[in-house]
Amino acid sequence: MSNETWTAVDRYFSDLVVQADPAIEAAMEASEAAGLPAINVSPCMGKLLHLLTRLHRVRNILEIGTLGGYSTIWMARALPADGRIVTLEADPKHAEVAKANIARAGVTPLVTIKIGPAIDTLPRLEREGFSPFDLVFIDADKPSTPEYFQWALQLSRPGTLIIVDNVVRNGAVADSSSRDASVLGMRRFAAMLGSEPRVSATVIQTVGAKGYDGFAIAIVSTRL
Repeated sequence: MSNETWTAVDRYFSDLVVQADPAIEAAMEASEAAGLPAINVSPCMGKLLHLLTRLHRVRNILEIGTLGGYSTIWMARALPADGRIVTLEADPKHAEVAKANIARAGVTPLVTIKIGPAIDTLPRLEREGFSPFDLVFIDADKPSTPEYFQWALQLSRPGTLIIVDNVVRNGAVADSSSRDASVLGMRRFAAMLGSEPRVSATVIQTVGAKGYDGFAIAIVSTRL
């Protein structure tokens, strides 16, 4: 099986069950035109985030890593009218593109974008009254994922969903000899996830338009 096959299958299912969405497509085009890296979630993954938000009756979301706002829009559209998503973006240029994409999608009232390194922003969220969050989506710089996960736990409540993207790294996560900073970050995160008594978790390997990767999903225990 090849990346071409995985991409074709992704497109097949996306066309059938995700379907075209002008605002989502415009967000992709605007992000590409602005030179943002093409590292956003796939349409099928975006729809999964949307469905999980609805399934869990989420009202308050923390997203670490906004990029062009693609996943932000998917999740915001699943929120109730009084819901909120706080999304953290280190790059001011990315944040400006995301702001325009979010406005075009009609979800600006639900979204708060905070600009600056997430590791600096996260400690302020609790005292600013944003937490606890019902869902945390981590999709930012991979070496810092363990630290983001620790903050996700601190800003959670019993029952919070924590989703971490790009954990498989094209299979390199299983290579104990790797010196790649992103792989090392994910290996540290995996070890932390496996030893953390406050969560029940699993990891799903995926193939598709984004190649071979995967995501982790954890639910915070009812006993914090």
